[in-house]
Amino acid sequence: MGGDGWAYDIGYGGLDHVLASGRNVNVLVLDTEVYSNTGGQMSKATPRGAVAKFAAGGKQLAKKDLGLIATTYGHVYVASVAMGARDEHTLRAFLEAESYEGPSLIIAYSHCIAHGINMTTAMQDQKAAVNSGQWLLYRYDPRRAAAGENPMQLDSRSPKQKLEKYLLMENRFKMLTKSHPQRAKELFQQAQLDADRRFKRYEHLAAWKPNGQPAPSEVPPQPASPTTAASPTT
Repeated sequence: MGGDGWAYDIGYGGLDHVLASGRNVNVLVLDTEVYSNTGGQMSKATPRGAVAKFAAGGKQLAKKDLGLIATTYGHVYVASVAMGARDEHTLRAFLEAESYEGPSLIIAYSHCIAHGINMTTAMQDQKAAVNSGQWLLYRYDPRRAAAGENPMQLDSRSPKQKLEKYLLMENRFKMLTKSHPQRAKELFQQAQLDADRRFKRYEHLAAWKPNGQPAPSEVPPQPASPTTAASPTT
């Protein structure tokens, strides 16, 4: 279990090594979209337009898509969840990840005081993030591919509201409209494009129809331990 600063940035090499190993390891990333524990610095998980340390004028680039990168291995169970939006979806993802005999990665939206929100109503912010398309709910289960089904399941519905309505709920975005109004307008427009493209990308992946033939197991064979490995021939 770790934060986004570790998973997306300083510990990504180690995380990638674990996921690539094929070992039965469950990983939970608490994604606050900022380096929360060390003072609120920008991380690769910080979305475009958010104000943070080292991004006083709003982050210029889009957020890294850690989940999509992990799905490219094919043998990793991946889920993106937000308990404030759909708690039953979060529970389902945890149960599936736990039962999967291979590496699993759950990325959980985690509200933070650095977002500049009322923490007593933070679950509403999570729901707004999903409704606007800023945060997607999905599950990628390699077992479905092995059964001849599409492993990607997009659990988010089409966005119900414009992204800017959600952004203005949080001071990390709202403060940019005060300090750099024109830049805020430009970054918010680009952030809307980010959200639109991301939803269409996942919608396309989830709409793919496999040929119905079971695929070979996506979980690579486990290496033999030193005690069980066969002795070399002489």
